[in-house]
Parts: sequence; structure tokens; C-alpha cells
Amino acid sequence: MTINLTVENQGDRLDIWLSNQLTDISRSRIQKLIEQGNITLNNEVCPNKKIKLKIGDRLQVNIPEPQPLELQPEPIPLDILYEDEQLIIINKSANLVVHPAPGHETGTLVHALLYHCSNLAGIGGVQRPGIVHRLDKDTTGAIVVAKTDFAHQNLQFQIKNRTAKREYLGIIYGVLNNEEDENNRDKGMINLPIGRHPVDRKRMAVVPREKPGREAVTYWEIIERLGNYSLVKFILETGRTHQIRVHSSYFGNPIVGDPLYSNNRSLKMNLSGQALHAHKLTLTHPITSEKIEAIAPLPDEFIKLLNYLRQKQ
Repeated sequence: MTINLTVENQGDRLDIWLSNQLTDISRSRIQKLIEQGNITLNNEVCPNKKIKLKIGDRLQVNIPEPQPLELQPEPIPLDILYEDEQLIIINKSANLVVHPAPGHETGTLVHALLYHCSNLAGIGGVQRPGIVHRLDKDTTGAIVVAKTDFAHQNLQFQIKNRTAKREYLGIIYGVLNNEEDENNRDKGMINLPIGRHPVDRKRMAVVPREKPGREAVTYWEIIERLGNYSLVKFILETGRTHQIRVHSSYFGNPIVGDPLYSNNRSLKMNLSGQALHAHKLTLTHPITSEKIEAIAPLPDEFIKLLNYLRQKQ
């Protein structure tokens, strides 16, 4: 498909101007079209996204046909919390990888979504169609997926700008303690940067601020004390890889059942993964601007663990 445009007012930077004109195409995709030589300015291929446009400039945007997905749809059952033409919110089960990766080429949430939704091709990438944010393989709960390019751009903007609210429930070893506020011992904020572990590259870690790391902010509140354990509500302000798991472990209170960060602590219950659940997802609908609040019920294994710890007290 080819789109012809003329700059009628004082132009902005190329990618910004185009994203304002082509509202159905995300800015990141426009930038890729520029990189691939699919956009010409006054009959010459645009060399980069930072070109300043002028009145009278003529643009031609060539949008290639969506690449055929190498991924095959798979009839994997989905627990749907909300769905319309723009987005779908899933209650992800444990042991379900979100998108294909080495060692997980099949059986992912993406494969299930391709079977359920017929129009995901090209939304946000060939291997991760529609994916806005991720949950770890063994973390359960609410995850939103975009069905249109506009929704994908809008929802990613909400995540990036922290207007979407992600609330988790987790069971930790011990008790987190806010030592800075005597009146609010049971709630607090962790603001520690997270980066790749210097030795074990499969893990993340809290890193010194002068080292390469990204801002990571987690709010926490103890919901219930369970003897030597605690049920905690976590709210993410940022969304770094393994953020809650790393922050909790850093203070000596890892998530129960965490295979990477629990320091080999054991429990007399066999768990399929860490006791961490994305309980509530609150966002603004990309089209209607209505507030959507999706609540994912606790999985049976999480409830069983809670009951077990309550009886142990």
C-alpha cells in the first residue's frame, strides 16, 4: 500500500509528523519503515527519522504487506477477563511463556492468541504480535494484548508513562519492614536500579547507581502476616525484568517458590513456580477512554499455599 502526503503547515521532525498524520500506525513502526527505505521525501529515500520537514514537502509512504507469520496458531485454552475489537486481557496460567524464545518455540501465549484472534499479524512485531508487556513464565495473572496497531501504541504509552496500574499479590519469606516511617511499618517503596547480574547472565540484580542499570520503583504493602511468611501487595511504577522478585530478594524476603532468587529455600509444598500473581490491571481504553479494571482470581495453587501457611501459625 502506498500513501502520498504533502506538508501544508510548518513541519516537525519526520517520524513525529508522520505519526500525527497516520494515526493507525505506531511511531515505532514508522521509524522502521524509514530505516527500511520505505519512505521517500521529494522523490528521494529518507536517510533518517530526524529530518525536519518544510511546507510543500512531498512524502510517499510505502507500507509492505504484513509478513506471513512463521508461528502456527495453537488451540491453547485462554482465561479471558476482558475482550473487544481493540484489546484482550488474559488471566495467564503458570508455566505459560508469553512469546516465543529459544527453548520455547511453541506452546506460548502468542500461539494461543493467534488461534483465538484472526488479526494479530504485524501488530508490534512478527514474533510478538500484540504483546504490550510481559509476565514471567511462572507468574500468573492479568496481561493485556493489543488487537490493533493504534491500541498497541496507546497501551505501550500508558505502560511507559505509568498511567496504567499493575497490582500484584505475592507470598514472601519473612516480613518486609519500612524502617524509615514508624507509623507505616507495613508499607513502603523500593527505589533501587536493576540491571543484568554481573556473573549469572540469566538473572537480574540490584546494581549500584553508577553502574549500567535502569530505574526500578516498587510499592509494597503487607496484607497478611503468616508466621514466618507474608502476603504482600506490590504495585509496579516501572516494569523491569523480574523487578518484584529482585527487589524482594535483595532485602532477604524472596518470593516463595522462586527458582532464581529464593536462595534454595524450601517449603513442604511442591509449587510450579514463584507465588506471584498479577492480581489487578487498570488502564484506559485506547478508543473510548473508559477506565478498565481487570481482576484475575487467585489460582488454586496460590490459595492452597495461603491456606497451608494459615494453618501452620
